[in-house]
Amino acid sequence: MGGQVVAGTDGSRPASIAVKWAADDAARRGCGLRVVHVCEPWAYDLPYVQVPGVQAPGAQVPGARVPGAPVGVSRACEEMLATAVDLARDQAPGVEVTPVLVTGRIIETLLEESREAAQVVVGSRGLGGFAGMLVGSVGVGLAGRAACPVVVVRGAQEAVQGEVVAGFDGSAESRAALEYAFAEAARRGARLRVVYAWHAPVMTPYAAGCSSLAEDALASGREAVRGVLESWIRDHPQVETAETSICAHPVSALCEASAQADLVVVGSRGLAGLGSLVLGSVSRGVLHHAHCPVAVVPSPGEE
Repeated sequence: MGGQVVAGTDGSRPASIAVKWAADDAARRGCGLRVVHVCEPWAYDLPYVQVPGVQAPGAQVPGARVPGAPVGVSRACEEMLATAVDLARDQAPGVEVTPVLVTGRIIETLLEESREAAQVVVGSRGLGGFAGMLVGSVGVGLAGRAACPVVVVRGAQEAVQGEVVAGFDGSAESRAALEYAFAEAARRGARLRVVYAWHAPVMTPYAAGCSSLAEDALASGREAVRGVLESWIRDHPQVETAETSICAHPVSALCEASAQADLVVVGSRGLAGLGSLVLGSVSRGVLHHAHCPVAVVPSPGEE
């Protein structure tokens, strides 16, 4: 996959962690890094409201625009971008870093960037999010809609685990995710763990637990997945591959595996999702609960 790595930044700590992750990723890929900050000046272009007994510093008359707001916002955006670019260059000195300052809307701008990008990297939350949200609106808004893989960087894990985890259920989306995961494991020199999780459907006798019938279904699915994986493993002999088949909800299985991984990879939608959903329930669940960065990979032709 060609193009540069794109990192979105808003000056927050999660965004700074994502910029460093993206710089390392660009170094592994041998490509450039675009650090993008989107300035939304209209968010500050609000009328001044006089509160009785309170005089705001520099306020002129009620109803006037906040004095100097456009200039101040522009300067703040430039400083945020410059800080992020310096951080990227310090993290990966050999990577060519291009600063991009855009006036617009964050999600729409990064979606446009994704058309020519190798992948887009963002933090798990930003300055525009709510503290109670597990994953910010930008990450969720991009995943499943971008034209390239989207990585949402969670946490500040410094230790290298040496393992990439990929969810696989045989769907076209999970095949695209598997292709990405093999390439990522090869670039990192890491082991690839392929997780196949079979979850008993609700409102059936299976729901009470993994009965013998459920075990038979799991075994059948395991054999089908293993048959598909054999050709992938032959084509990627340099990647050590492990397989985990488990009777559990896919989100639980992948999030548990993510605790010992550097990256968990999922398709934007899978067999567990509904065709009408932009982002499948499994992908969304992993984005919210994984212990490490999550890559959401679109299937071919999806945008």
